[in-house]
Amino acid sequence: MAENNVARGIALMIAATLMFTLMDVCAKALSTRVDTVQTLWARYTVQMVVVALIVLPRLRSVVHTQRLGLQVFRAFALLATTGFFFFGFKKMSLIETTALMQISPIFIMVGAAVFLGETFGFRRAAAAAVALLGAMIVLRPGTDAFTPYALLTLCGTICYSSYALATRYAGRGEDVWTSLFYTGTVATLVLCVMVPFFWQPLEASDLPYMLGVGLLGTMGQLLLIRALSMAPASLLAPFTYVALIFSTVWGVVFFDNYPDGPVYIGALVIVGAGLYVWHRETRVKTS
Repeated sequence: MAENNVARGIALMIAATLMFTLMDVCAKALSTRVDTVQTLWARYTVQMVVVALIVLPRLRSVVHTQRLGLQVFRAFALLATTGFFFFGFKKMSLIETTALMQISPIFIMVGAAVFLGETFGFRRAAAAAVALLGAMIVLRPGTDAFTPYALLTLCGTICYSSYALATRYAGRGEDVWTSLFYTGTVATLVLCVMVPFFWQPLEASDLPYMLGVGLLGTMGQLLLIRALSMAPASLLAPFTYVALIFSTVWGVVFFDNYPDGPVYIGALVIVGAGLYVWHRETRVKTS
């Protein structure tokens, strides 16, 4: 039974990653059609509505939290993450943004050492340096291939790492549905204030993408929660790298975008550093 749960957890993690990359497709398609704030509003408003309907029978208990400040911080960190990535889609390909996103485990590792007092030895420092080298290969600063929008993607990766560290700090004291509810609700309230100043008229063809970015993001979150309930996070971590495969395929199919050699090389360097950290973490925990 335990082996079945692990296999299901892996399958759910891959499915969650698929949903997130398809959400990125919708967001990139919208990046040239509507204002990015509108896309963000759709992303989180749909999540808030879907989650509220799911937890409605026990809404009072879900809303209750002993860490309100932390929940609000997490919500803003995740909103900033999504915002930076969605703005980055205006000038960057799916595979480039996805490759840079893979640096987040390294940032989380460094942040855990600085803010949570976790160990940070030479091997981890070396892995962090190698991952940053991979990022530089993807970004190629100082060349014509570099775009300032890449800095937005790096900022998004840092914000996501902050979100993950806050989640790790919260530990198991909060219901996952409580966290999911607050990330959707806080972001929606903020964006409802902002979106009237950025609203642009929508075409009928925009609506499926607006709905898709919200539904796919929400489905990805729900699948991720379910996966983590069935298998350890340390075991599931490497399977998120399939996002690079999905993003490459979607970039070619939907946007006729073929990444060049340095993007692939940089992505492999980043993934290699991440897998090394994962190997060290799991070996230490199981030895």
